[in-house]
Amino acid sequence: MADEFVITATYKNQERNFDAALITYGYSYRIEVMIDEVKVIFEPDEERNYRAYLPDAANAKSAPDPVLLQAVATALEKAFR
Repeated sequence: MADEFVITATYKNQERNFDAALITYGYSYRIEVMIDEVKVIFEPDEERNYRAYLPDAANAKSAPDPVLLQAVATALEKAFR
């Protein structure tokens, strides 16, 4: 079962809202975020920073801007610390 929420990130001096879902498994979790109609998975690493990846290789051509991914990761870090 996923807990759904909205995450707000600042990108190019504008606040943007993204639909997200917290997925728990075992002792860890991942967060699925829809960014411009592309599902991006964020997972915490050993230092509790978030790394992003695209679960579907077909979406690689339409990957979101890396700066936007960093903005979302920063917003997640603030929300989950």
